[in-house]
Amino acid sequence: MINKIKLGTSLYENVQYQFDKAASLINLDDGIRKILSAPTNEIVVHFPVKLGTGEIQVFTGYRVQHNNALGAYKGGLRYHETVDIDAAKALATWMTWKTSLAGLPYGGAKGGIKLDPDKYTQSDLEKITRRFTFALGDNIGPEYDIPAPDVNTTAQMMAWMADTYMSTKSPNERSKYQHVVTGKPVEAGGLEGRDRATGYGVVECLKEWAKDKGVNLRGMKYILQGFGKVGFWAAHFMRHNGAVLTAVQDASASLHNPDGIDPDRLLSYATYNKNSIKGYPAADEINGSLFFSLPCDICIPAAMGNQITEANAGDIQAKVIAEGANGPTDVVGDQILIDRGIEVIPDILCNSGGVIASYFEWLQNRNSETWTMSEVLKGLEVKLSDAYSRVKTRKLEYGTDWRTAAYVEAILRIEKAYKQWGIFP
Repeated sequence: MINKIKLGTSLYENVQYQFDKAASLINLDDGIRKILSAPTNEIVVHFPVKLGTGEIQVFTGYRVQHNNALGAYKGGLRYHETVDIDAAKALATWMTWKTSLAGLPYGGAKGGIKLDPDKYTQSDLEKITRRFTFALGDNIGPEYDIPAPDVNTTAQMMAWMADTYMSTKSPNERSKYQHVVTGKPVEAGGLEGRDRATGYGVVECLKEWAKDKGVNLRGMKYILQGFGKVGFWAAHFMRHNGAVLTAVQDASASLHNPDGIDPDRLLSYATYNKNSIKGYPAADEINGSLFFSLPCDICIPAAMGNQITEANAGDIQAKVIAEGANGPTDVVGDQILIDRGIEVIPDILCNSGGVIASYFEWLQNRNSETWTMSEVLKGLEVKLSDAYSRVKTRKLEYGTDWRTAAYVEAILRIEKAYKQWGIFP
């Protein structure tokens, strides 16, 4: 069992532990290890916004740029009360590994604003988003750092960001900067299928896992934590593959129906219930503390970080956990799962469909192209299948778990880049 001192208490401690474990396994070059152990830039901005009520409020925004050895910084922006520099550092670091593992010409970044968006009007959110974009200034750019949506941020917000950024440039060059953000609405240069890409990727990884085991997803029962963009689309595609959703948990309630929950009907209900699943009539509401102990074949945590911990990892009955969220399993919980023989398809592989689709959108804008839905989904399948195969090879090569194998593959690609580039001066 691992030393639990200070572990499982923060996302950044978790990600650093995971990195150190993989770096030690491959005897990573000491100098490169030092570089990758800390973010390149940590940006904090405080900016005022005059709200619709006339009140002036000062917001705090963050952008952490972890590493760009492989290309431009890339990562989402989230609006949530848990956003702080520690969380941004952890998420930016994960993005470095995720983009490397996916074989993309990107590095890792992440950020956001510490706020609860439900407390603000749409008009106020537009002002906040545009002012945040202006405050970031040249810390973002289409060839330097490319934000995307994340928790509580939307395609509409990305359109506001892009418009604000482009408005700071010469009118005759405006179109050159459309790819400053990804995840935009299709009509504003966004990509067909970007909304479902992360959830689609989760299911593609599970299909690869099932193929390895010589089984089929059809008839398998699964539980899902989180019913936002990732959770719903994962459930949507799991249904298309014949899997049965037996329990769902979000911030409002935990639902259980051993005979199955229809994700499309649940979405319709939640849409008209202020984005809450509470009160859904076709399932029983249960105590949230029992959620992870429910019988199932597959568990998909697709909400927030540090959800599977020492407190509940021993109760999980699933054969496999597919991490749709970033960092849903802390390091102590992870070791418990390993000891119990429960496989974990790690976040940097399992939920990488979103950043892969963002890459497609970036290319689409950069090259003045229009990609079709079928092209996007096919591209996701190819990229994810390749990444899964490479992680599987590293797992066998090093005799380790899935997460460590994914880190090894990601880190080795960056190490090779540093050795080829050299260190200036």
